[in-house]
Amino acid sequence: MTHKNRHLRPKIALYEPDIPQNTAAIIRTCACLGADLEIIKPCGFLMSDKRFKRVVMDYMDEKMIKYYTSAEEFFKNKTKERVILMTTKASKSYSSFRFKINDTLLFGRESAGVPQKIHKIVDNRLKIPMIKKKRSLNLASSVAIVLAENLRQSKFIDDE
Repeated sequence: MTHKNRHLRPKIALYEPDIPQNTAAIIRTCACLGADLEIIKPCGFLMSDKRFKRVVMDYMDEKMIKYYTSAEEFFKNKTKERVILMTTKASKSYSSFRFKINDTLLFGRESAGVPQKIHKIVDNRLKIPMIKKKRSLNLASSVAIVLAENLRQSKFIDDE
């Protein structure tokens, strides 16, 4: 697999993640698929947590991760690209959305999503359709599903 353009990368942003194993799995997914990861602090765990280290293994590359001290700092840095919020509260499906390679896909906390003020800031809110009466998918699974669609649409990865 090769990347067609190393300068434009999709970005996954995690809002105050609180489960170390999910964040570690997302780091692995981003590393393997060529996405950058942005983490909006505070995290609900330390990067030295043994549960985090067990899952992240040797995929941790600090160069692919950017940290923000707050949501305000994050959005100040996003004036030139789209931020798409993935939320169970959206009405539009990710599969009917037209992604761009430099979109930032924002995912909320496992325990609480994102606050209403963030829902109001973003222009695009998408969901992964699920069977009724199910609350939500695992965060790492959700990231993989939506990132794969972004990559498919943008043809970022060439499998030749």
